[in-house]
Amino acid sequence: MSGGASVLLDLLFPPRCAFCRALLRRGESGLCQRCQRELPWISGPAAEQKPEFVSLCASPLWYEGAVRASFHRFKFKGRSGYAQVYGRLTAQCVRDHLSGRYDLITWVPLSPERLKKRGYDQAMLLACATALELGDVAVETLRKVRDAEAQSGLAGGAGARRANVLGAYQAADPELVAGRRVLLIDDVITTGATISECARTLRTAGAADVLCATLARTPGPQKERSSAPFPPSF
Repeated sequence: MSGGASVLLDLLFPPRCAFCRALLRRGESGLCQRCQRELPWISGPAAEQKPEFVSLCASPLWYEGAVRASFHRFKFKGRSGYAQVYGRLTAQCVRDHLSGRYDLITWVPLSPERLKKRGYDQAMLLACATALELGDVAVETLRKVRDAEAQSGLAGGAGARRANVLGAYQAADPELVAGRRVLLIDDVITTGATISECARTLRTAGAADVLCATLARTPGPQKERSSAPFPPSF
């Protein structure tokens, strides 16, 4: 895009912060300075967890407030462009917690039915943006072969979520993951049921290890003692 066209687009559609939607100032890209200071960042051990079949999962943000509102626009309101700033944050989290521990990057896929309805796979966009920030590419390793009910709408806790996704995924190319350490990207982790089922499928296909990174995680009892006073550098 030419410089003139870019300026015109900025005049017609001024860039806004992906989280609070404030107009961005000169030098800001995707994220305003206020949100960089005030988003619910996670620091220390609370940024890490170990769902079943996953050696380590890391997340840079708590899923609440402006993060939740932003993600809903990304997932349900067509704001797919948010993937670029999300990828920057997720990539920094990978550098901080998972560097040197993976061989390939992939994502938790949507079912064909859900993809057709939504028009894009938000986890794939996040994985591609994250990989680009890391100087890598994301590759398809999983397919969702059963259109399970959305996890967010389930009652019954972790057990219901595990049952809902059991057998829902299939390795797209077992030879691609055999003997490899896989970094699985998803948007939000709650109970970890979906990520665990994807990791189980990858390990069954021969993956040597499975790690995970998500943009955010739902708050737990540890939140009050682990929120970062300052954001990570990125």
